[in-house]
Amino acid sequence: MNELDPTVMSALRAVADDPATYAREWKAEHGRRAIASFPMNFPAEIVHAAGALPVIVQDSPTPITEGRSLLAEFYCGYTRSVADQAALGRLDVFDAFVAADHCVQLLGAVDVIRWVRPAKPVHFAQFTSAMDDAWTKPRVEGRIEELKSEIETVLGVTVTTAALAASIRLFNENRRLLRLLYDLRRCGRARITASDMQVLVKSSMVMDVEEHTALLGRVLAQFDPAAEPRADLVRLHLSGHFCHAPRAEILDVIEEAGAIVVDDDLYTGFRYISTDVPESGDPLHALSQWYLDRNRAAPCPTRVTTDVDWDTYLIDSLVHSRCDGVVVLMAKFCEPHMLYYPELRKALDARGIPSLLLETEHEGNPVENLRTRMETFIERIRREPATIRS
Repeated sequence: MNELDPTVMSALRAVADDPATYAREWKAEHGRRAIASFPMNFPAEIVHAAGALPVIVQDSPTPITEGRSLLAEFYCGYTRSVADQAALGRLDVFDAFVAADHCVQLLGAVDVIRWVRPAKPVHFAQFTSAMDDAWTKPRVEGRIEELKSEIETVLGVTVTTAALAASIRLFNENRRLLRLLYDLRRCGRARITASDMQVLVKSSMVMDVEEHTALLGRVLAQFDPAAEPRADLVRLHLSGHFCHAPRAEILDVIEEAGAIVVDDDLYTGFRYISTDVPESGDPLHALSQWYLDRNRAAPCPTRVTTDVDWDTYLIDSLVHSRCDGVVVLMAKFCEPHMLYYPELRKALDARGIPSLLLETEHEGNPVENLRTRMETFIERIRREPATIRS
């Protein structure tokens, strides 16, 4: 089966593991600035069109120290990590911060940035979460126009329509290539581990889009579309983790138990690349349409579209990917996920779909306990008849 190029993956992993260093080196090389954003719906194309580097702030694997006194322990690991990185100066490389989502915990982390670095520009767009009301699209368009104006003011530039349209095309191409890798993984033609897929997507959130697309082209060029798929492993879907990447050791344990992850709806996964921006018409209006389309392509419990829901989407995805079961990864204290999970579990149980809930934390994930639970889950799937593919 096709394998990933180790040289390319090493380069992408270095970026994914240390975004601040990449941003610092990029700024020194290009003489331009870097703007940080947060999950899940920030339109990075605007920053790129303004000539700066858009970077989505990542969870740091290091233990939280200074951040413990800045946010309560019942905030999720991602937001506490962001607060810690800000307090320690690890986010100082960024020239401004922007956010489009309004999770209460994320707002707390952004407020910490305002407090520890008061000179840094911070703009909060607050995209609406009601997706199909009559006033939704005009309001989102207004927020995106405000966001564009704020970025222009911070950088001292004017974002032209032509530049924004060009950036939209570049980001669409990058998403398209990542979706091709997902297709190869789903059909079994490419052996891409869950942790490697995280690297591929996570690095796209940090790296210059043209540089990242060139590396993806090298990855795809080596694959043989006629390669035989492997059929002896249990096929799994990973679901959840809306704001940050699960720890690589957790993903490795899942597959070491005798499974192969073939699909996901993780934020640092298919959720991030699921939706392209329309390339015709006014680019700002296209970005607002992209925001609305995202909740149809990969529904999220933090957004409300009346005729779509996450559990139906998930079951349809399992059928499409021919999965044998689903592992739900829930970041501890993620309230939107916690509140929605009973509905999700009810829908999975009604279809007889094997599922396993794994709660994750920024620190102290009991790997051996997870290994035992995963091995038991895989054995259960092997003993029970498949119901998802019918």
